[in-house]
Amino acid sequence: MSAVLRRCLAPWLLLVALALPQVQAQVQAEEIAGILGAMGSDTMAGLMLRWGEALSRQHPGIRLQLQASGSASAPPALMAGTTRLGPMSRPMSEAERRAFIERQGYPPRELAVARDALVVVVHRHNPLESLEGHELDAIFSDSRRCGAREGVHQWRQLGLDRPEGRIRLHGRNAASGTHGLFRRIALCDGYFRPEVNEHPGSAAVVAAVAEDPRAIGYAGLNHLTPGVKALARRDSEGRRHFPDPEAVQRGDYALSRDLYLYLNLPPGESLPAAERAFIDLVLSPDGQAIVEELGFVALPEARRLDQRRGLGLDEAGS
Repeated sequence: MSAVLRRCLAPWLLLVALALPQVQAQVQAEEIAGILGAMGSDTMAGLMLRWGEALSRQHPGIRLQLQASGSASAPPALMAGTTRLGPMSRPMSEAERRAFIERQGYPPRELAVARDALVVVVHRHNPLESLEGHELDAIFSDSRRCGAREGVHQWRQLGLDRPEGRIRLHGRNAASGTHGLFRRIALCDGYFRPEVNEHPGSAAVVAAVAEDPRAIGYAGLNHLTPGVKALARRDSEGRRHFPDPEAVQRGDYALSRDLYLYLNLPPGESLPAAERAFIDLVLSPDGQAIVEELGFVALPEARRLDQRRGLGLDEAGS
C-alpha cells in the first residue's frame, strides 16, 4: 500500500477502530436472549419486575415471566426444574432444602439480593406510638410465648381512650414469607389467633388498616402509605427502635430480613447467559439503586461484592 493511500485511509481506519467496541457490545447484547421464568414471593414482585424491565433495556431479547404466588411456591418450582429463579422473602426451610436435595442431588444456590423489614401499622389517627415485643405477641397470638401474662383484645388494655372496642387484626396468608417471619420473631414461634384477617399481599393489609381506626396489621416496609402509621418497637428499657435504612441494613431492627433469590444451579456449572445477565444486574450498583427506589434497603457493599465473586462476576458490570 502506498504512503499516499495509507494517508487517505487513515481517518476511516480510525473511525472503524473507535466504532468496533460499540458494535461488538451491541452484537453481544443481541446474542443474549430467552425467557426468564421466576416463581415465588409476592413481596418481591415489584422488585423482580423492575429488574426485568431494566434487563430488557440492556438485552432486548430477554423477557422475565413472573408468577408471584408467595414464597412457599418457589421451592417446589425450583425442585421440579420448571424455573431456575425462586424469589423468597424468607430463608428456605430445612424441610424445603432437604426435599430439593433429594430430588436434584445438590442444594439450591442462595443469594441475598436486598434487605427489608416488617412494620406494624395502625390507622393514621390512632394515638399509639410504640409496642413492646410481648404486647405485640399478646395482640396477635393466644399462645403468648414472648412472655405476656394475658391476651390483649381491647384497645383500652394498651392504655388508650381511643379507639374504643375490640382490636381488629390483619396479616398475611400462610404462603407468605412475611407471615412466617412475623410468626417466628414477633410471636416467638407461637400461633396466630383465628380472627386474624389474612391477605394475599402487604398492600391489601395496609389498605385494610387505613380504612379502619380500630385495626392493626403487619406489612413490608415498602408498602407504607399516608393512611397508616408505623409503630416503633420498644425494648425492656423503654427505648424505641424504628426501621430506618441504617438499622435495617445492619440488622439492628428486630423485624429486619434478607430478601432472597434461589437458583437451581448444579455444582460446577455456570449460569446460562440470560440468568447470568439478570444476576449481574441485581448485584450491581444499578440493581441496588432499584432496591432503594422501591422502598427496600440495599445490601451492604461487602456482601454484594462477595456474592459477585462467588458467582464469578467481574466488577466491569458493577
